[in-house]
Amino acid sequence: MNIYIQPDYEVVRNSDQCIACRVCERQCANGVHSFDPDTGKMKADSTRCVNCHRCVCLCPTHALKIVKSDDTYKINANWDNQTVNEVYRQANTGGVLLSSMGNPKPFPVFWDKMLVNASQVTNPPIDPLREPMETRLWLGKRTAKVERDEKGRLKNTLAPQLKLDVPILFSAMSYGSISYNAHESLARAAEELGTYYNTGEGGLHRDFYRYGKNTIVQVASGRFGVHKDYLEAAAAVEIKMGQGAKPGIGGHLPGAKISADVSETRMIPQGVDAISPAPHHDIYSIEDLRQLVYSLKEATEYKKPVIVKIAAVHNAAAIASGIARSGADIIAIDGYRGGTGAAPTRIRDNVGIPIELALAQVDERLRQEGIRDEVSILVGGSVRSSADVVKAIALGADACYIGTAALLALGCHLCRSCHTGKCNWGIATQEPELVKRLNPDVGYKRLVNLVTAWNHEIQEMMGGMGINSIEALRGNRLMLRGIGLTDTELRLLGIRYAGESL
Repeated sequence: MNIYIQPDYEVVRNSDQCIACRVCERQCANGVHSFDPDTGKMKADSTRCVNCHRCVCLCPTHALKIVKSDDTYKINANWDNQTVNEVYRQANTGGVLLSSMGNPKPFPVFWDKMLVNASQVTNPPIDPLREPMETRLWLGKRTAKVERDEKGRLKNTLAPQLKLDVPILFSAMSYGSISYNAHESLARAAEELGTYYNTGEGGLHRDFYRYGKNTIVQVASGRFGVHKDYLEAAAAVEIKMGQGAKPGIGGHLPGAKISADVSETRMIPQGVDAISPAPHHDIYSIEDLRQLVYSLKEATEYKKPVIVKIAAVHNAAAIASGIARSGADIIAIDGYRGGTGAAPTRIRDNVGIPIELALAQVDERLRQEGIRDEVSILVGGSVRSSADVVKAIALGADACYIGTAALLALGCHLCRSCHTGKCNWGIATQEPELVKRLNPDVGYKRLVNLVTAWNHEIQEMMGGMGINSIEALRGNRLMLRGIGLTDTELRLLGIRYAGESL
């Protein structure tokens, strides 16, 4: 216990409503609630509370609420409570600060500073309830020209493609960082929706090979769980060079999460921290990357597209140009607000750039070089709604990865304590008693509901623009307008200010 730090949150209990049923005690993995037999009442230790809201949601009499503590140090604009507390924590432990989920700092959210244009008379809107609206798409290299054989039949010269019924995929979340039941929910939802989920860098549990047609497997620097059957089981292979929450560093899964099943899946010792290095030790140039791309294509007999995932950084456009020329079929870009199971706090909150700016620059660079059709673009890193998806595609993406939004659909309350392994909602944990709190039969349906609702909204928004397909929306920046943006930001995004005509 650090005597210098007061709790961030306080548990408030209404004694008139509390019936001492002890549900809160049974449901809290952090030991916040306890029963006092002397008084016959419940009590709470607020120092243990992570504000996951499990007790609040399940209290049968609504006797609980969690409030932000109003305890504060002497007011100092430079040294706020959080900054001071972080110094105290590091002085107490000598360790690196760890955090989970995405960057919570109040930096600009560029999705919220872009508006979607609409059609009126000369280019009338389309009614998606009465007219066809195409949200199906394919990811991968596109052919530059149509070729026919001597009998006039079309030649299929396309490289392997990923077919999506919706422009949304579930982003990389490894087995270990999230639970078995969470992975099952994602896999089943991807299968029903006609899209894909990503294994992350933790290998593929033997039970989920049956979802291979809707699975993207990842090859990261640690090569956890990578073997021939793993590669052959998937619809696509993703090389993870970086991720938005921690650009320039490797992965870290605490040993407490390396259960027997996770150990077998990742092919590493049980109970030992899984640390993947920052660089791939066989990749120090685009030529090296090209060698791995083609090694994976050889290993899978050229039947699967290869994705290269990078973090959004200032030179993402130049990097993407090299990736497009390396033989990769798809580039995935992860913005600085991307979620994670565990990352050094300083890295998560201070490294990388917004996905909106990186995406716009990558799409523009590839178009200028005449190689945009050589590769598809996936983006992630705090895509929060169907409107964000529409704006991302209009900026140049082919489709979007969602991670945090998917976990929210499963019940996550963004308490940002995934790295402790004590997720009270059964998502970011390997403890059996906690894992079973997430029912995959319910979880996958909630994911299907979320993406289905977003897809309907995407169709409505496209109809309002007078656009009837994702392909017509892709890179159509004329349909975006900025508001509250500087001239530099407008230039980087490649859009006009709201109210400005052509």
